[in-house]
Amino acid sequence: MEKRIINPWEWQNERSYVQAVEVTKPEGTLYISGQTAIDDDGKSSTSNMKAQLIQAIENLESVIKQAGYECENIVRLNIYTTSSEELFLCFDVFQNWITEHNIKQASTVLEVKSLFETLKVELEATVVK
Repeated sequence: MEKRIINPWEWQNERSYVQAVEVTKPEGTLYISGQTAIDDDGKSSTSNMKAQLIQAIENLESVIKQAGYECENIVRLNIYTTSSEELFLCFDVFQNWITEHNIKQASTVLEVKSLFETLKVELEATVVK
């Protein structure tokens, strides 16, 4: 697999995403359903945004590893949240995770009216190898 990052500007770098990712010659593509703060027993979290974001990231990592892929090869990561304001108060958690795994992904952040049950944030990803 070969990846090429397209960034006509530099301002997006501070926001932990890229404008576009071109992938050529992939061996496989993994399309991951939205991952949230749901525990191993299927119970939705009632915790605050930061705790839910951490658990959603952990769940996303679990799916990626179980499938035999690597976080650094995430090429698309959409974030759905019930409160952009709350999300951006703990966005450093997300940015630190992106940096730790050297992820260069195209992203969209969407504020939605609600998510399943008590959930506040959902991460939807595409990963290549």
